[in-house]
Formats: sequence, structure tokens, C-alpha cells
Amino acid sequence: MSLIRPELIALTKRWSEVLTGLGVALFGLWALQARDSFFQFLAVLVILTGLGIAIIGWRRLRFRRAEAGPGVVQVIEGQISYFGPEEGGFIALNDLVELHLIDAAQTWLMVAQDDTRLEIPVAAAGSEALFDAFATLPELRMQALLDALNAPEPPLARAIWMHPSRRMRHLRLH
Repeated sequence: MSLIRPELIALTKRWSEVLTGLGVALFGLWALQARDSFFQFLAVLVILTGLGIAIIGWRRLRFRRAEAGPGVVQVIEGQISYFGPEEGGFIALNDLVELHLIDAAQTWLMVAQDDTRLEIPVAAAGSEALFDAFATLPELRMQALLDALNAPEPPLARAIWMHPSRRMRHLRLH
């Protein structure tokens, strides 16, 4: 029997990156009291590092879903794999040319160069690994992705990202 409530443990795990960043920043504030300017400079670097960790943690927090969805996601060496109860698949990040949010922000749709499509529920187990994978996509605005994911009334389908070469081809067609 644990002395800490399970809800509090879950909440702490969910906010762990933000809390860690704030803790590092608070340590930097405490270290700022040093008399030597070199140590004050280091303290400022620690504060900035802590704030950076907290900001990244906040973004990841907005990316994670509290509810559990079907299937399991893995991102290993540039390949996104989804193992679902009825279907699954994999797609290499280098081959990814389109990223969409469909089903009213409930499902990721990824399209490869050869038009292979992979649909992954937003709340699938391990889907938080997609945050770092998506961050490597060229010209993807993470803030726009987070806004689309957390929109109060999301549209049925929304294009999040298109590879720059594919975007230029679409512009020439229209």
C-alpha cells in the first residue's frame, strides 16, 4: 500500500519535465547569490537551462494525451512503427512527405513518398515519442502543431506539415 495517492503520482509523472526544469531554475536562482562573478555567470546559465527544460516540458505536456488509445507506437532510428489491434505499419521519417491530423484531432495521418499511409491514434501508448520525431521535420512549426492538437473545436481534417519539395509541386499544380 502506497502512502501517496495514485492520482498524485500520475499527475507528478505527467508534469515531471516541467517540475524538473523549474527545480533547476530555482537552484540557479539560489546559486546566483554567489559573490564571484564567474559563479554568478554559471548560475545564470543554470537558470536559462532550467527554463529551457521547463518550456520543452510544457510543450511535451500539451502533446501528451491523458486518456489511453489503442495500439503502441515506437520510434526507433528514424522509423515510426505502429502496432494496432486491427492494423499497423511503419514509415521512415526520411520518407515522410505529409502529416495530417484527422478525425477531429484524434488520429495522425502520415504519408510517405510512395503514398504509403499510416494512421496512428493520438492517444496510442508511446505516442509521446512522436513529439521528438516530428520536431526533426524541416520547416514544421511545433506551435502550430500543438495549437491544432489542442484546439477547442478541431476540424475533421487538418494538414499540419508538407515536405517543402511536395509543397512546391502542389503550388505548381494550382
